[in-house]
Amino acid sequence: MAVELCLLLLLFCGTTVSEVQPIYKPPPGTLDFGFVPAKTYDTGAYHEPGPIGILFKIVHAYLYLVQPNSFPQDLVRKLAQQKFGNAQGDYQKQIEYLVNQYNTTKDKALSDLNNVGPLLGSRVQEQLGKEVRPALDAALTMAGAIRETKEALENVSVSVEVLQEGTERLHANLTDVKMHLSNTLNDSACSATQAASTCNIIRNSLNQLNINANFSGLPGVSSQLAKINDVLKIDLSSLVQKGYAAFNDTPDLVVNQTRNILSDIKNVLESIGSNITTFAKTLPVQKILADLTIYLTQSEAYVQDYFPVVEQYDFYRWLGCLILCCMVVLILIFYCLGLLCGTCGYDKHASPTTRGCISNTGGNFLMAGVGFSFLFSWVLMTVVVLTFVTGGNVEKLVCEPFEDKTLFKVLDTPYLLNQHWKNYLSGILFKNPNINLTFENVYSDCKENKGIYTSLQLEHLFNINEFLNISMYTEDVALKIEHIQINLSKIILLDEIGKENLLNFSSSGIEGINFAAYLAEINKSVTKVDLLSFANDLEARADQLPKGALENALKGHANNIRMIHNQQVIPLEQAMKYVKARSTLNQSIRLLKRTSSELTVKVKNVISAVNAAQLLINNNASLVIVQETKKYMDTIVGYFEQYIEWVKESIAMEVAACKPIANVIDTAVDIFLCSYITDSVNTFWFGLGGSSIFLIPAIIFAVKLSKYYRRMDTEDVYDDMENGNNGYHKEHLYGIHNPVFTSSVEQW
Repeated sequence: MAVELCLLLLLFCGTTVSEVQPIYKPPPGTLDFGFVPAKTYDTGAYHEPGPIGILFKIVHAYLYLVQPNSFPQDLVRKLAQQKFGNAQGDYQKQIEYLVNQYNTTKDKALSDLNNVGPLLGSRVQEQLGKEVRPALDAALTMAGAIRETKEALENVSVSVEVLQEGTERLHANLTDVKMHLSNTLNDSACSATQAASTCNIIRNSLNQLNINANFSGLPGVSSQLAKINDVLKIDLSSLVQKGYAAFNDTPDLVVNQTRNILSDIKNVLESIGSNITTFAKTLPVQKILADLTIYLTQSEAYVQDYFPVVEQYDFYRWLGCLILCCMVVLILIFYCLGLLCGTCGYDKHASPTTRGCISNTGGNFLMAGVGFSFLFSWVLMTVVVLTFVTGGNVEKLVCEPFEDKTLFKVLDTPYLLNQHWKNYLSGILFKNPNINLTFENVYSDCKENKGIYTSLQLEHLFNINEFLNISMYTEDVALKIEHIQINLSKIILLDEIGKENLLNFSSSGIEGINFAAYLAEINKSVTKVDLLSFANDLEARADQLPKGALENALKGHANNIRMIHNQQVIPLEQAMKYVKARSTLNQSIRLLKRTSSELTVKVKNVISAVNAAQLLINNNASLVIVQETKKYMDTIVGYFEQYIEWVKESIAMEVAACKPIANVIDTAVDIFLCSYITDSVNTFWFGLGGSSIFLIPAIIFAVKLSKYYRRMDTEDVYDDMENGNNGYHKEHLYGIHNPVFTSSVEQW
């Protein structure tokens, strides 16, 4: 067994090739541990026979015809009552790589610890900011509203003054025109019968000569503006920005308050690295592989001692096969020489007693071939039978069962290899035959290049899940992180001065402005009546009066009204100065109206939001800090979880990959035994058997043909009872000219 195992191992070592691993790109958000520096054993358990492979397939088909029965498992189980074993190589570099990759985890954890401000502090700030930032934004918005209110009040004052100036001058001119027109209508000429009616109509319309929009009667906003100016003496925006700045310093506060704890955590990380190094040294794989290496070394030495003997027997095998082939070739040479000489020396005119030397020699060669055929045939048939029995049974009992894994199932039969052990392999490795470790599973796992830890189920000797329990390594880290205490009470969002400033703004009195009066005057026209229409109507009525001073006076008043319309009304309606003043007044009043709407409630809400955010920072921030610290801790611990899981996966699937075991078995059985030996043996007996079978018709043919080539002592003539012809006449049935018969016919 040792000889066979070492021979196979030597074959395996000669055909194993290691390849460089491809570049590894980790998915985002995970640690990059790279690949375990494992050899990729690419030993191909495949033999390419070449063109002669067709003959191998013919042999397999022939074997199926002569032996169609399936693998005799029961028979083999009764016969196989001996011992088996297996082995694997070194793995020290892989373990060192696993241990060294702890630095990747440690470096990432240290990086996060060194950036505790941006990480933990920013998380705390983000959570608190959900209430703090809206409160500060509202206070900052209110500060902007104060400035806008001041600008709106100033715009109201200026716009009202501009509009008052224009309307007051218009009012004075209209009053003067109305007075002069009234004096004209009081003239005695209006008392006449023809003018009385017209004068009365004109007199009744004099009330329309007046301004419509009277901005002089609007209440002023000087008191409100004075209070707003007092409020603006305190820069509320600056106070709010200080609150922003204090809140944005949260990451720096976290860094300053966690320095001592972070140094303790770094010490814990160093101790974890030492524990993992200790773990690597306690793995039982090293001892198992060391023992196996010793066994393989001893076996290899045993092979080296007996290898000359094997070479000598191999020479005998080669010599025997050569002799057998020479036997067949010798017979073939005699037959070929016989046919060549007989055909070349044949004379159709010669009688059997007068045949030439060459023809006679050809006949003798044919008979010599017949003699050697009888002499060697028993040897050839004996060799054919022996090689057939050997090669055929190896093919049916070993090669085919190995290919469909039936052979492993037989070896895994309970109590087969040891009558006291249910599972032989686990009994040898673990001294516990009740563990379900089978040859088939080990071979399949090794075929998939899994690690020896998984293939041999070494968790029964050393359970890495128990030793690499993540809680063992993260408990100290978690305890240190949980003790982080962060105090944010120094953060002041808005002091009492700012809050008082907001209250003063709410009591500035802008809500007491008569917005309806302002909007009403803004929407009114400049005059109650269209002065141009009024002047035209006045002139038309003057035309109804008798010609005279009254008519001319009324027409003069109409012209004055037209002049007032053109010089004062139109500018008030279209001049940019008054249009802009009216528009600004309209916008400012509407802005003040919106701002003053529930102003007290709005200010109270802003102050309440700021107080609530300040309360959160002072009293309830600890809960947020605990939650975010837990997340921060989970992130740090997650790096160790990734590393531990990667170590487990690597040990289970990559470290000490056992594919070489499967390669050794495949090389030994499939390539060496089945392809190189069994297929060759089967092909040898198949060819040799075929040659032996063809000797039978060759013997018959040679015996029949030799009598036509050899020189006879007498010219015997015999009758063929079946055909009624003499011997010479019968020779034409074989396609051979009978020289005697031919001569007789010619003489006749």
